[in-house]
Amino acid sequence: MPIEGPVVVSRKGQARVERGHPWIFRSDVVKDGGATPGAVVRVAGVRGEPLGFAFWSDRSEIRLRMLERGEALSPSFLRDRIERALRWRGTVAAGAEAYRVVHGEGDGLPSLVVDRYGDYLSIQTLSQGTERAKPEIVEALVELLKPRGIVERNDPKVRTLEGLEQTVSVLHGEVPERVEVNEGDVRLAVDLRGGQKTGLFLDQRENHLAARRYATGRVLDAFCYDGGFALQVARGASHVTAVDLSEEALARVRANAERNGLGNVETRDANVFDLLHELDKREERFDTVILDPPAFAKSKGAIPKATRGYKEINRRALRILNPGGCLVTCSCSYHIHEDDFEAILADAATDAGATVTVVEKRRQARDHPVVLGVPETYYLKCFVLRRLE
Repeated sequence: MPIEGPVVVSRKGQARVERGHPWIFRSDVVKDGGATPGAVVRVAGVRGEPLGFAFWSDRSEIRLRMLERGEALSPSFLRDRIERALRWRGTVAAGAEAYRVVHGEGDGLPSLVVDRYGDYLSIQTLSQGTERAKPEIVEALVELLKPRGIVERNDPKVRTLEGLEQTVSVLHGEVPERVEVNEGDVRLAVDLRGGQKTGLFLDQRENHLAARRYATGRVLDAFCYDGGFALQVARGASHVTAVDLSEEALARVRANAERNGLGNVETRDANVFDLLHELDKREERFDTVILDPPAFAKSKGAIPKATRGYKEINRRALRILNPGGCLVTCSCSYHIHEDDFEAILADAATDAGATVTVVEKRRQARDHPVVLGVPETYYLKCFVLRRLE
């Protein structure tokens, strides 16, 4: 890609670059240098200091997404970074059929997501920069991975902030309506065109597998979606109840349970808040409870309401959990930080009259890297708790 600019940033913007944060906001751009939407641009300080290179957007509040600090950027940086990301997955996702190949800022390619489902790839180009570079990205992926098909899942609303349309289409080869992949020893059918995110919640992949170590007896999996947790723990449980408000998702749970010969999984269409209250009122008890709700806090203004929501479901979950049992509880709200979530869980335990130990603190799978100093890249928290009494 040709390099344009320079784009000049304020002292505040320069400080962010020097601290290693990849995002520079509109308010910190002093001069855009006539850059075209989606261009790779040189970034300079107010005194002309060369700061590095970035994707430029003329629409988003995030005007610059840093690619490299310093004075040089390899012409083959796209291919090189995809190849480097793929090599690292050989370490952190070895043997997996479904995993994240490229995780945006965590792989030095901000706003680019590439997920692998067996012989097929699903990509998201979430800024003007990666959208403009899409032909080169697809070319590199075809060369390095030789997929049978590549689908773009460019339907997230965040693209509208970049002035980009929401679209789903096949970019290379052919992509069937359903693709089957293994997660551990569980076989799953995935909808790459219409499933949540790019098909599965790949960021929970390692947590799904970890939950098998702790789940026993009677299990309640709340907000189950396609049954990522439920199907993994079913082999070690006596019975699993998978709960969601989406009958379409529950149908996929049932189909996947049948595909894996799991006759001890039942589904229930219910509001989790109401169901937990009902189960507590009836004094029903479980040996394992799993909570994996959607993000309750999508903005700072939603934090107080989200805090109440997380406390309520965890308080109810602990009340219906047998002594000695485990609660696997998650938050994917970036605005609820790990310390905040732990404090919420402590308050929930107090109100439930439960003495609780922390067995594990977990996060998103290692193929979804967290960048030190960039808190926005750490969004998924997962606690494994054990109720003593």
